[in-house]
Amino acid sequence: MNAPNDSGTSAAGSPGSGPDPADDDRYEYAPLRLDAGMSRSAASTMLALQAEFAGWELARVLKYADGSRRVWLRRKRPRGLVPGLTA
Repeated sequence: MNAPNDSGTSAAGSPGSGPDPADDDRYEYAPLRLDAGMSRSAASTMLALQAEFAGWELARVLKYADGSRRVWLRRKRPRGLVPGLTA
C-alpha cells in the first residue's frame, strides 16, 4: 500500500480512485461494484470463488455510506502473452 503524502492522498492518486494500473504493469485489475443488498457472506463467497478459480486477489475495498462496496481485484499478468492477441 502506498504511504500518504503531505496532502493526505496516497501516491496512487486521490482517495477513492483505486489502484492505478499504470503504476505497476505486473498486475491486471478488475473493478467491481457490490450492491448494498448483498450480504457480507455472499460477497465473501463470490470473491473467494474468483480467487480460487480465476487467480484474482483482493487489492482494495471501499464501502460507501449507502452500504454498497467498490472492490478492486488484481492478478499477475501472464508472461509472454499479449492481451487481446491470443487465439
